[in-house]
Amino acid sequence: MLSNFRRFTAGWALGLLTLLLPALGCKSNSPEPAASTTTPPPAPPAPTPVLVGSTLIGEYSTTTLAGRVGNIPLIGSLARYPLKVYRLTYTTTNTDGKAVTASGALLVPVTSQALPVISYQHGTLQPDEENRAPSYYSSSSELWSAVSVLASTGYVVSAPDYIGYGASKALPHPYEHGPSLASASADMLRAAREFCKKENIAVNQKNFLLGYSEGGYATMSLHKLLEEKYATELPVAASAPGAGAYHKTAFAQYIMKSEQPLNFLSTYVWVLDTYNRVYGLNRPLSAYFKEPYATRLQADPFSSVPNKASDLFAEPFRQAVINNTDAALTAAFKDNDVYDWKPTAPVALFHGTADDYVPYFNSQDAYNAMRARGATQVQLKPIQGGNHFTSVATYTLQAFAFISQY
Repeated sequence: MLSNFRRFTAGWALGLLTLLLPALGCKSNSPEPAASTTTPPPAPPAPTPVLVGSTLIGEYSTTTLAGRVGNIPLIGSLARYPLKVYRLTYTTTNTDGKAVTASGALLVPVTSQALPVISYQHGTLQPDEENRAPSYYSSSSELWSAVSVLASTGYVVSAPDYIGYGASKALPHPYEHGPSLASASADMLRAAREFCKKENIAVNQKNFLLGYSEGGYATMSLHKLLEEKYATELPVAASAPGAGAYHKTAFAQYIMKSEQPLNFLSTYVWVLDTYNRVYGLNRPLSAYFKEPYATRLQADPFSSVPNKASDLFAEPFRQAVINNTDAALTAAFKDNDVYDWKPTAPVALFHGTADDYVPYFNSQDAYNAMRARGATQVQLKPIQGGNHFTSVATYTLQAFAFISQY
């Protein structure tokens, strides 16, 4: 649940140092199969198009891209292809089941080679950070420097804004709501491939998934959705989620039981507000928060709050979460748990062991549950001593190296 990634530009850049570029366009020397006399099965119906429109934001030379990481010349030297950046609009489904127009950025290397696609899920953006959403491609966005250099090494990058930013900024962002983060990201990936087909941009079938913090949670949710619903259309080659809150039920109990200061409580207020609305609980804020905070948060959902759970949350609410007696809220948490399932594609779970924003147990629990279900290609990658902020450089370095194996 990271509110500002600008401090991590160097971290993302350092990650590119050990990026191992995947082999592109390999041809098989196997003999052609004999012609079959069997009548082939009927082709599956074509997917419903989701792409609405596209706008070219700009084209950037390798020299320009290298200049964005000029403080680390070795990173700039990795830039291989010029980059075209587009803003795509597409149709997706909001939390109420209604179709909405969303947006995202598409980074396209200028080459005739068929490249793999990365779906890149960004971290938390406060409402006043709208211009940092991917489709603006601003200099303060996560895409601007190192991610653009990564793309120029040979990846098409699909980066959803999520609902609540860009073309859908008039709507509230469903913060940490797994189903809509997944569907908005999947539909952006579908739109990206539609656009590439329309514009004769060569892409192969590989889809890699990356993201940290809220982006890590979105990445895990996306991976699950793609394997459940789009296994043929959008097969996952590998995913590397970082520091996501995958075990929402346990996270809620962790918060309510905590006696120590917790620096992330303002973002957890946002989570509660989302679930209160999305799941139709529609409770007054006094059901969740003590005064004067309930009144203050009613006026400004992003007003400051104390950092101790016992000072912020209404005691009946705390006890209901701890004792698991609030059936409606428990159901909302469980609907957003994304730790206990069996992925088929390789997964590497990265997490700082000293993370005090999104506790490490989220990744440990996911690893344990996936292995228990028989997942053989899941790895746990602890970042020893790293917190939510200092772990980003290591995450970047190792996540790019991980996906490059596939």
